[in-house]
Amino acid sequence: MRRQIERTLDAGSIDRRLLLRAAALAAIFIPHPASAQGAKPVGSVEDVKGEAFAEARAERRTLDRAAPLFINDLVGTGFDSRLTLHLGRDTTLRVGQQARVTIDRFLVNAGGEITVRSGPILYDRPAGTPPARMQIRTPFGLIAVRGTRFFAGPSAGVFGVFVERGSVAVSAAGTRVVLRGGQGTNIASPGAAPTAPAPWRPERIRAALESVE
Repeated sequence: MRRQIERTLDAGSIDRRLLLRAAALAAIFIPHPASAQGAKPVGSVEDVKGEAFAEARAERRTLDRAAPLFINDLVGTGFDSRLTLHLGRDTTLRVGQQARVTIDRFLVNAGGEITVRSGPILYDRPAGTPPARMQIRTPFGLIAVRGTRFFAGPSAGVFGVFVERGSVAVSAAGTRVVLRGGQGTNIASPGAAPTAPAPWRPERIRAALESVE
């Protein structure tokens, strides 16, 4: 009986060793989160200054020029950093310092959804390109985009949206305003309504653009 028990214990030890080895081998061959998505990139990094990264499936990767971008990537920048993203064929997104932006959905030349959690952005599509319906969600409100170039982010102590070319609709707190070229709006805090469209002073426009360039 004692020998039988010893043989059983030895067999259990061997099984445990085999399981540990199998687990170690599996860990080696698990693909990187970006590769595991099994999908084509929706864009790439055009330029980066300072620190920039993307997070997906709880793993962070450093972003360099030409790095691919995928759906559900949380893209971030460090202090005094800048990042330029090229999405699809014609969309450029410039991101300022200490920003957090998630690519929720994107279809080439058909639009998509982006969430801006913090930081300034500059959205740009060249004049004359077909419109792509985009929605940009922020803690302050929803921005509906129609083929345009506009800024959104911290400005003059509030959250501001300024359209340089084209038009956008800004919705928050049950209020919707439509901005056209040369117009901006302010949202004082999350839950507040956007102000009526109005021109911005040249110095404010310059400061906003410098925050993303």
